[in-house]
Amino acid sequence: MPVTLSTPSAWRCATWPTVKRALRHIPFIEEVADHTMTLILSSWRRLVVQDQMVRKGEWTKARPMLYQFPRLMGMTLGFIAFGHVARAVAKRAAPFGFQMLAYDPYIEELVMSDYGVQPVGMDELLQRADFVSMHAPGTKEAHHLMKEEHFSKMKRTALFVNTSRGSTVDETAMIKALREGWIAGAALDVLETEPVSLENPLLLMDNVILTAHVASASDRFDIARKRRVGAEMALVLSGKWPRACVNPTVLDKCKLERWQPYSMTRGPGN
Repeated sequence: MPVTLSTPSAWRCATWPTVKRALRHIPFIEEVADHTMTLILSSWRRLVVQDQMVRKGEWTKARPMLYQFPRLMGMTLGFIAFGHVARAVAKRAAPFGFQMLAYDPYIEELVMSDYGVQPVGMDELLQRADFVSMHAPGTKEAHHLMKEEHFSKMKRTALFVNTSRGSTVDETAMIKALREGWIAGAALDVLETEPVSLENPLLLMDNVILTAHVASASDRFDIARKRRVGAEMALVLSGKWPRACVNPTVLDKCKLERWQPYSMTRGPGN
């Protein structure tokens, strides 16, 4: 149901979509970064398969399986988009000895350098990375950012990780890449259709780790979300810019007071 705003300036600049965006885009950056690192490490050490081997009584097969993979130190981690979550992941990944790359046309190269990340083009990232971690927002511009042509450029030993939005990946192309061995595996918190259909081929793949779009979940989720929505409404009703706006370009045209600068170091939706 729509939120009623009592001031004329508020009516001109913010309605339910603003509050709705605040509700959906609470930046649980640390939680998502933790989950991304969990998927990276679990997929590299084939943790799910290792667990199944123990449960099936295949104890002696577990160690030989891992002999075919190099150690994690020195591996290359590539970020597609380098917003706040990717930066938090970079901080976590650095102590593991990763070499890090990022592709993001919205971010200044110096921002990446501050995190020990090398700015590169999309093709170079795909060709060099041992892990490709998707962090692009669910925008029209980023729809199916990863297509068949992109998966075909990845190393056959590479792993694909997605904790952003399912719409950023052509899922059919990803399934083909996994089936035909273009990539070694995937670790996914998001899918194009959620909840996932029981007919989805990804459910039958041992080289795929799946979680149920839970990367942002923690014990502070509901409390923080409610507080953020209340704070957004309070800002608008007191005559100030909201922190999140569906169409921020209108803010300069209204009578709400600008109390914060435009962010110049992050892409849309980050």
